[in-house]
Amino acid sequence: MVTNNPSAPYFDEVANQWDSLRSGYFSEAVRESAIQKAYLHPEMTVADVGAGTGFVSAGLAGLVRHVHVLDGSARMLDVAQKNLSGFQNLTFQQADGLLLPLQDGSVDAAFANMYLHHCPNPLASIREMARIIRPGGRIVITDMDEHNQEWLKTEMADVWMGFKRDQILKWFEQAGLVNVIVDCTGQSCQASCQSVSGEHADISIFVATGTKKIDRRDSVQSNYAARALGAEGCCDPAQGDGSTGCCSPGLITLDEVGSVTWDSGYSSAEKGEIPEEAAQISLGCGNPTAMANLRPGEIVLDIGSGGGIDAFLAAKRVGPTGLVYGIDMTPAMLQRARKAAKKGGYTNIKFRHGYAEKLPVEDASIDVIISNCVINLTEDKGRVFREAYRALKTGGRLEVNDMVFGGAIPLTLRDSIGGWSECISGALPEGEYVDLVRQAGFTDVTVRRSTSSGVSAGVPVYSVQLSARKPTA
Repeated sequence: MVTNNPSAPYFDEVANQWDSLRSGYFSEAVRESAIQKAYLHPEMTVADVGAGTGFVSAGLAGLVRHVHVLDGSARMLDVAQKNLSGFQNLTFQQADGLLLPLQDGSVDAAFANMYLHHCPNPLASIREMARIIRPGGRIVITDMDEHNQEWLKTEMADVWMGFKRDQILKWFEQAGLVNVIVDCTGQSCQASCQSVSGEHADISIFVATGTKKIDRRDSVQSNYAARALGAEGCCDPAQGDGSTGCCSPGLITLDEVGSVTWDSGYSSAEKGEIPEEAAQISLGCGNPTAMANLRPGEIVLDIGSGGGIDAFLAAKRVGPTGLVYGIDMTPAMLQRARKAAKKGGYTNIKFRHGYAEKLPVEDASIDVIISNCVINLTEDKGRVFREAYRALKTGGRLEVNDMVFGGAIPLTLRDSIGGWSECISGALPEGEYVDLVRQAGFTDVTVRRSTSSGVSAGVPVYSVQLSARKPTA
């Protein structure tokens, strides 16, 4: 791909035989794995970087609006044009991988298959791919895990003998990407490679995905501060109507994100056993304590505790020998929750200022982490789950209610400031959300539908109750 790349002469030489050669090294399952992790929407424009003879582009062309087919070898592109002659939504360009001929933020996703191990500077190549994707857009890279097959460097002009997955994760983060996942491609996670001299190797192939950051923290924090202070249609509890709680979202309808009906699922009895101030500012999408099986004496942490409804319910479950930490980034919410705790005489709750991505607790100090419709408000959910893993004791439990999508969404929805504050635009496809939990190291992951649901951009959006455990070994 890179014009000064030592691999370039090799690809010029083998262009006419590449399709046959390629089939001996990796199959269509690799392409399908990459596409599956991309969550493509029909309106998207994508780039296939280091496209070769069009292997990945062939799978993309029928799924998106337009594909930029980019490669450093003119001969490889000639073959690609012949292979893809049946598609009308492609642009072919010879390009330097460190200077892609596309404007900043001009594509929704960028793919690179078996390209990175031919790049002298992989991090620079990833950064260049990150430059051309829009905020909220994805990079999807498939390549080989680190191996010791020296003959590949000779026969295939490889620059790198694969990569360590933790190195790929670090490079993605250094390129400004969040929600990074590095996983196997398919069930077998194997690629069979045969040398011309008869040597053979089974080398695993990974698929790595990452999303370009959209920073919405300030707008989300301002929105929730207004709710805590009784602004933006969220009244003071003392003036409430005494029904479902005047601060409960109810039915949210925004032109740019669609409609969602919110139901936290708290019983009248549960609301009756906690401070009125907390019960009237329920901003969740489920009831995490209902399924958490909290036990007396346990230490619980509530990520994004808000007005404190879940923290107070948890405090009742763990009793005087237990302890609950309510962590929130909004000072107005903390002030409200602390006032309610003091008024109610709670001695087993501590409300602390902090962020989901950096919890203010020691390593392995928590028995159970709960969260209610908060993680979708964070940009880097992968980092949140890694931080939760750090804070939990061995065998500790994660019990989360959150919003997810039932499919791919357009990036215009991801841009909505109002949609982020209403727990919609920051939601991920359910499969990606679960992948991030597992990537953090959690096991025994189970997901069940919860209480809130709707439709946004024609795609189902709903709340789930996710349970997971930090393994004991």
